[in-house]
Amino acid sequence: MIRHLVLFKLNDGVERDDPRVAAGVKAFEELGGLIPELTFWECAWNISERPIAYDYAINSAVADTDALKGYLEHPAHQAGVALWREFATWVVADYEF
Repeated sequence: MIRHLVLFKLNDGVERDDPRVAAGVKAFEELGGLIPELTFWECAWNISERPIAYDYAINSAVADTDALKGYLEHPAHQAGVALWREFATWVVADYEF
């Protein structure tokens, strides 16, 4: 199994109530039911007020590297990424467990 973690930081001046952010969140919330390669899917806003904290997180799992590739290349994932690219930056970690 591979854990796929993504942490998003909203760009300066972008707030959670921005319509672009709402569209990006909705797109990612729906991915769990759209992409068959995903064996686990959760995403949510950070609740910590620590200055080093990121704003939004995705925690997911896939069976193997082929499934990860399938997820990353899926059109619904690519559409969500395109939305987030407009207002955020992110970091990714993929590891076997």
